[in-house]
Amino acid sequence: MGSDTSPRRTLYGRRQGKKLRLGQQARLGGLLPALRVVLPLRPVVRADGTIAPLAQKLDVVGLFGPLQPKRIWLEVGFGAGEHLVWQAAANPDVGLIGCEPFVNGVARCLAAIEQQAIGNVRIFDDDARLLLAALPAACLDRVFILFPDPWPKTRHHKRRLVARSTLDRLAVLMRPGAELRLATDDPGYLAWMVEHACLHRQFEWLAEGPRDWRQRPADWPPTRYEAKMLAGHRPAFLRLRRR
Repeated sequence: MGSDTSPRRTLYGRRQGKKLRLGQQARLGGLLPALRVVLPLRPVVRADGTIAPLAQKLDVVGLFGPLQPKRIWLEVGFGAGEHLVWQAAANPDVGLIGCEPFVNGVARCLAAIEQQAIGNVRIFDDDARLLLAALPAACLDRVFILFPDPWPKTRHHKRRLVARSTLDRLAVLMRPGAELRLATDDPGYLAWMVEHACLHRQFEWLAEGPRDWRQRPADWPPTRYEAKMLAGHRPAFLRLRRR
């Protein structure tokens, strides 16, 4: 039998919080369309919840127009965009694609992009797995998944983003030697990340000792989320290399 093409839910959690201010609404209507990543087709969600890769792939370099970046980085779940914009400003020759379905976070990110005149960021404001299905093989040089929702209840573990299906797909999309960066402050999710990502046969965990994952790398800036939500917590910073 063929794939079921009926719509299925792929995204959990809120899409919007408090009412947006007029300036935020204006950026969503004016700036976002210029930066939005539009998929060539809507990927098919299979009956088991996985997403079938698209035959027609995105031209990821073409997304950035005249910039023509030599490297493409992806951040999944950028929140308010602080880390994304910092990396874009620090690496102007890199094209960064940020995924974030939460409208309020996208609006805040757009404000920072506008204020700092950032030209090397593009935004996908939907479920990141839909974008992963449309990206061509070996197109990514670095991927960030920072503080994803841990979904701590056992019955919700299937919703975790750092899962075998996601990692298998990233292994296809990342060039050999590309870096995957993960972060969490949840002990249960840390153990899950070690089991699923650090032990994945296509990725090499770069830690040589506890300090390597307990200390923040120099080019990994803190965000307001961390200052507010992680007070008293000990986040872990995991770096892996695509074999």
